[in-house]
Amino acid sequence: MRSVFITLMTFISLTIYGKDVFPDGTLIPEWFKKVEPVQLEKLGKKYVITDYGVINDSTVLQTEKIQAVIDKASAEGGVIVVPKGTYLSGSLFFKPKTHLYLEEGAVLKGSDDISNFPIVQTRIEGQTLKYFAALINADKVDGFTISGKGTINGNGLRFWKSFWLRRKVIPKCTNMDELRPRLVYISNCNDIHITGVHLINSPFWTTHLYRCNRVRLTNLHIFAPSAPVKAPSSDAIDLDVCSNVLVKGCYMSVNDDAIALKGGKGPWADKDPNNGENRNIIIEDCNYGFCHSALTCGSESIHNYNIILRRCTIQEASRLLWLKMRPDTPQHFEYITVEDIKGEAKSFLVVKPWTQFFDLKGRTDMPVSHSNNVTMRNIEFKCNTFFDVKQSDQYKLENFTFENLNITAKNTQCDKNIISEFNWKNVNVKAATEDISAK
Repeated sequence: MRSVFITLMTFISLTIYGKDVFPDGTLIPEWFKKVEPVQLEKLGKKYVITDYGVINDSTVLQTEKIQAVIDKASAEGGVIVVPKGTYLSGSLFFKPKTHLYLEEGAVLKGSDDISNFPIVQTRIEGQTLKYFAALINADKVDGFTISGKGTINGNGLRFWKSFWLRRKVIPKCTNMDELRPRLVYISNCNDIHITGVHLINSPFWTTHLYRCNRVRLTNLHIFAPSAPVKAPSSDAIDLDVCSNVLVKGCYMSVNDDAIALKGGKGPWADKDPNNGENRNIIIEDCNYGFCHSALTCGSESIHNYNIILRRCTIQEASRLLWLKMRPDTPQHFEYITVEDIKGEAKSFLVVKPWTQFFDLKGRTDMPVSHSNNVTMRNIEFKCNTFFDVKQSDQYKLENFTFENLNITAKNTQCDKNIISEFNWKNVNVKAATEDISAK
């Protein structure tokens, strides 16, 4: 019955709503629909790392040798190939005309010693500052690809344990107080394609893209555990001032948000040239395991525009859509569509003030934020709380649409007065007798 409902709703979406368009009504370009596999033969010479003195040994740090292969390949252009085996490394920096390919059975394993990750000028938590480089780094590398059936393993256990111990001693410590690297950081790049690989056990955020345009993330397996040791802040995909991004056919299960849209934070974040909006983002045909939210706007985010989450299955999530309204930051989340979804989460829609590490930095007035033109339609879902939305003078919510919803919820209440111009069409919310469990 569930599959029939979703098929019917998909058909209605395609016939009633017409052409494939972004939430603001503009046509979705063909670029989003023509996804081709990475073709290694077109990327240049193959540089197999074991041909250049790198050995298959998970205990020997080989950062310098692997980096030397990347540097060599950059002269003429080519693909750094990681063959079957396990290779231990610290930060690697890819250069223009280089690519990364991991064969099936290949594991590029991150060091669990933070001293193997240099401090660089980078982007983290909505700020541009000095912090540790990621395991895989690419800056101003247009056309960069990561592909194959192998694995990039962040080896994060030691970092996770250290984080939770620090939290016991210093409960208010921030994510950055515990020194740990991200898994993949790509910045200032155009035409990126990451496909097929497993990205697992990141010490911090798993995939972070900053100021990138035309990005495809396809058929990825992204995982970090929620037990027995939680992998804190292991976001699967963080999009930070990015445009024209396709996330398709991915599996995501992490101990934080699966996909978070970022872009800056602070009382004057919209005046900082390092910050900016995320625009034209499509997330489709994905499967979600455990995560804090399938799609989150925030907590470091100033403007998100034309965002689509569609044709996804959600399991073990805490929230489907989460708008983190940060009272110390001017925010505008608009033209967001969540459609053709099935599954379950603890909460269907969450909109609340996000006050963690609140800091007006001397500003005397509090910025007022906005969220508008948000549509959730063609969804069959189970949840504990259907409408987890709090009224606040800190933000204004308007032009929300719920359409073709078949919801089973423990808490079915919805205060429609919180949202101005709240449109309901064919919404069925029935009471559940049992809670949705979560780890």
